[in-house]
Amino acid sequence: MKNKHVDVVRAHFIFGMKLACTLLLTITAAQANDSAGYIGTGGVTYLKNKNISMHSEDLYISKEQIRVNYEFKNLSNKDITETILFPMPAIPSFTDSDYADTNATYDSFQVWVNDKPIIPQLHVRTFMRPIIIKDSDKTYADTSVDTTEIFKACGINQAEMMTPWTYQFDTEVINQQLLDCNNKKLDQFIDDKDDHSYIFWDSQIIYSWEQTFKANTVTKIKHTYTPLVGGSVYLDEEQYADFCVDKSTQRGLNKGSARSYHPYQALSYILTTGANWAKPITNFKLTVERGPNELVSFCWKGKGKVKKIGPTTFEIKESNFVPTQDFDVAFIMK
Repeated sequence: MKNKHVDVVRAHFIFGMKLACTLLLTITAAQANDSAGYIGTGGVTYLKNKNISMHSEDLYISKEQIRVNYEFKNLSNKDITETILFPMPAIPSFTDSDYADTNATYDSFQVWVNDKPIIPQLHVRTFMRPIIIKDSDKTYADTSVDTTEIFKACGINQAEMMTPWTYQFDTEVINQQLLDCNNKKLDQFIDDKDDHSYIFWDSQIIYSWEQTFKANTVTKIKHTYTPLVGGSVYLDEEQYADFCVDKSTQRGLNKGSARSYHPYQALSYILTTGANWAKPITNFKLTVERGPNELVSFCWKGKGKVKKIGPTTFEIKESNFVPTQDFDVAFIMK
């Protein structure tokens, strides 16, 4: 396992009312029905404030749980109150049966501030890609736009917009509501209202709360959730570079087996948002835990060394850390 990249699905905190949506959707397919998408959420993001720094970040990652403990320092002589946002990624309205368990992730999100649990507010946004006409040809834009108000105008409520996360309603029923809706703004997103197969939209859940950072004081924020884990029956050699599968790990995979491939699961964590703070992260620690019958492989690009601190546990420590690369990790069956 080389000391270069990292694994972890990380949730996003955003200070201020600007939404930062980050989506990493990877389909790793051996066969169409043998693959699952995994989505990268992020860590604490911040709209830069010169008076607040991230004093420490203690990040734990496994397939079962993401757990992050932060300490933020208000460097000023005045209290600062911000709206903190935790946006989940935007989830497609249609996914195959092997897609990551979005319901488990959304339902598991918990927050503590200074060791006391809080209940954040929940918001839901929808997104669609507008149609682009160029030289008489129609295609869809690469970037989605917010269509929440259009959905509301068509009578689609928040619980229905959450369907890609909760599976509470039938997506086809919601699509029919869009088709039946007499809203001219939908024409820029739906090419043929007689063809139901070309209605694509995404759903994003955002948690928020008001947070006061006391003057010259450290504020502790902790959050936990179940990660969005995907994978496949086959880790192709062409994917080795994605997870820094080195020669030693390859030998471990092939030990006692005639096969040259193994089933694996993977998740992603967005680390680079941690570079948005007033100062570098003073103390950073990452812990990765695998299952007893697995090998784990990830990249890390930093000064800290990957250390094995237990039979199934690995740790990296950094000082004055500015993350420059996100983290992808593979848990590979032996």
